[in-house]
Amino acid sequence: MSTVLLTGGSGFLGLHTIIKLLEQGHDVRTTVRSLEREPQVRAAVPDAGDRLTVFAADLLADAGWAEAVAGADYVLHVASPFPAGAPDHEDDLIVPARDGTLRVLRAARDAGVRRVVVTSSFAAIGYGREPGDHVFTEADWTDPDADIGAYIKSKAIAERAAWDYARDVGLELTVVNPTAIFGPVLDGDHSASIGMISGLLDGSMAGGIPPLAFAVVDVLDAADLHVRAMTDPAAAGERFLAAGGDSVWLADIARILRDRLGDAAANVPTQELSVDVLREAAKANPALEPIAREAGNLRHLSAEKARRVLGWQPRPLEETVVATAESLLA
Repeated sequence: MSTVLLTGGSGFLGLHTIIKLLEQGHDVRTTVRSLEREPQVRAAVPDAGDRLTVFAADLLADAGWAEAVAGADYVLHVASPFPAGAPDHEDDLIVPARDGTLRVLRAARDAGVRRVVVTSSFAAIGYGREPGDHVFTEADWTDPDADIGAYIKSKAIAERAAWDYARDVGLELTVVNPTAIFGPVLDGDHSASIGMISGLLDGSMAGGIPPLAFAVVDVLDAADLHVRAMTDPAAAGERFLAAGGDSVWLADIARILRDRLGDAAANVPTQELSVDVLREAAKANPALEPIAREAGNLRHLSAEKARRVLGWQPRPLEETVVATAESLLA
């Protein structure tokens, strides 16, 4: 089998993708910002042994990348920092996202890898226009010049830069665009998306459920799609939206938790906040502004392409939501 370099091995998606690669017989190299994180990675993948090698490489510096990618057949660029809050300036997100992606692609080109799979986001597809009845697919692009948040803009700009670079140097590229990633957690390093489930369970949203809608993909299915995108000849030069279904309201997810978890969901709220209440709250608390900006918006989307081209079969939403919650409770 092949040798694969996966960036961001200590992250939620990264760990699950490492497990998937190892299950399919690949040898895996992975990068972390500091080797202090290697024990965390190995604890989540205890049976990897010498089939997993961990390298220190930071997306903001050149050091370490040539060594990490040397001898790799494929690169999965999964690393993607998600900000805890709004940056002081949008370039604090945009520049690292774009330059980090290009740094990985340059190293991959220099090492002569067969294909690079970049993890982008639905953020690079579905923003910068009124949602309406439009069904977003891989043919759509977020307009970075629109009035959108810095994180969303950074994903669109970084993915565009990746496609431009790959075309200019003849590098074979595939991109996966996940929606909100839920699923079973392996350690305490959760994705930002998981925070919505934990917030429902622990009472953090006792004041009411924000009127937010989004699509969900199970982390196990997202990992599977990355591996399919890496190896399937039909995936070359393509984007694949990763979603288990259409968008749902956060209140619908809360309802699943209450229906399926019984007493364990005692803190899950039933009251929904109105859009107006949330926007008023954001005036006093700027940290709520990105949430208020999206309040009340329902974006329809279709991930039919991944099913049709790659034979991908994602899990049902309810199964994913319950698995996420049970793993957090455990």
